[in-house]
Amino acid sequence: MTAKVPTGLRIGAALGWRFLVVVGAVYILVKALSFVSVVIVPLAIALLLTALMIPAVRRLIRLRVPHTLAAVIVLIGGLALLGGILTFVVVQFTNGLPALQGRINASLDQIKDWLIDGPLHLQQSQIQDFISQSVQFLQRNQAELTSQALTTAGVVGEVLTGFVLTLFILIFFLVGGEQIWLFLVRGIPAAVRDRVDLAGRRGFASLISYVRATAAVAVVDAVGIGIGLWIVGVPLVVPLATLVFLGAFIPIVGAVVTGAVAVLVALVANGFIAALIVLGIVIGVMQLEGHILQPLLLGRAVRLHPLAVVLSITAGLVIAGIAGGLLAVPLLAVLNAGIRSLLHDRDVQPSDIDVLDHAQAQPAPSGHHTGTPTDTSASGHDSDSTA
Repeated sequence: MTAKVPTGLRIGAALGWRFLVVVGAVYILVKALSFVSVVIVPLAIALLLTALMIPAVRRLIRLRVPHTLAAVIVLIGGLALLGGILTFVVVQFTNGLPALQGRINASLDQIKDWLIDGPLHLQQSQIQDFISQSVQFLQRNQAELTSQALTTAGVVGEVLTGFVLTLFILIFFLVGGEQIWLFLVRGIPAAVRDRVDLAGRRGFASLISYVRATAAVAVVDAVGIGIGLWIVGVPLVVPLATLVFLGAFIPIVGAVVTGAVAVLVALVANGFIAALIVLGIVIGVMQLEGHILQPLLLGRAVRLHPLAVVLSITAGLVIAGIAGGLLAVPLLAVLNAGIRSLLHDRDVQPSDIDVLDHAQAQPAPSGHHTGTPTDTSASGHDSDSTA
C-alpha cells in the first residue's frame, strides 16, 4: 500500500510531521519559559551586562588586581556611572520642565487659534465642549484608570525586583562565571564536551562583540541626534539624547521610537518647522546607522543579515514585549556563533579551547581560568573563521 503513495508525497509527509514536532516543541519551550520570565529576563540582562563589563575586569587582572577585587571595582564603577547619568538626566529634566511647560502652553494656544481661525473654523464653545466631555470621560472611567495605575505600580515593583535579581546574578557572573560554566559543561557527554565548551565560549565572544558594537552605534546615535536638537533649540536635549542612547540597544526599532519622541517634543515645544528639521536629523542619523554603522560594526561583530535582525526583533517583541525585542538579537548572535562552531569543528582538541580562552586573557594564577564562562576574549571573527 505504501508503494502506491507517490515518493514526493511520502517525503513531504515525513518532513511535515517532523516540522510540526519541532514547532510544537518550540511552542512548549516558549510557554514554559514565559512562566519563569521573572527569572529568565534578569538572567539574560545580567549576561549582557557581564559581556559589557568583563573586558574591564580582564584589564584590571592584567594589572595584577585580584579577580574578586577587579570584579567589585568594575561593578561599583558601573553602578556609580549609571547613577550619575540618571541623576544628571533627572536634574536636567527638572530644570528644563518649567520652560517646556511654557512652550507647551504657547503651542496649545497656537493650536487653539488654528482650530478657530484655520480651515476647520471651530467655535470657542465647541472646543470648550470637547474639553468638558474629556473631563467627564475621565471621571466616568476613574475606577478603570485607578486599577490601571495600580497595575502600573505592580509592574514598577516587578521591575525593581528584577533589577535587584539582575544585580545579584551579575555579581556571581563577574566573580565566578568561569566556575559556573565549567560546572554546566560537566553535564555534557564526554564525547562532545570539548566541542560544546568551545561553541559556548565562541558564542559568548560573539556576545561581547555585539555589546561593544551596539554601544558604539548607540553613542553615535545619541551624539548625532543630541547635537541636532541643540542646534534647533529643542528643550531637554540631554534627557532626549540619553533616551536615544538607551533605545539604540534595541536595534532598528529602538532608535526609531526614541527619535519619534524627540520629534514629538520638538513639535510641541518649537512648532511644526522645527519638528520637520528634527525629523530630517533623525532620518539622517538612522540612514548613517543603517547603511554604515550597522554593516560596519554589527555586521563584522556577529555576521547577521539585516533581515534576520528585523525578523528576530519582531518575533521577540511579539513573544516577550520590550524585553524580547532587547534580547532577540543577542540571543541570535550567540546561537549563530555557537551553532556554526558545532557544525564546523568536528574534532576539537583541548588545546583549541586553551588557545581561544587565552586569546586576550590575563595571566591566571595557579593555572585557573578567570572571569565569566566566556572569559574567552576571542572576537566574533574567531567564531566566523571556522565557517
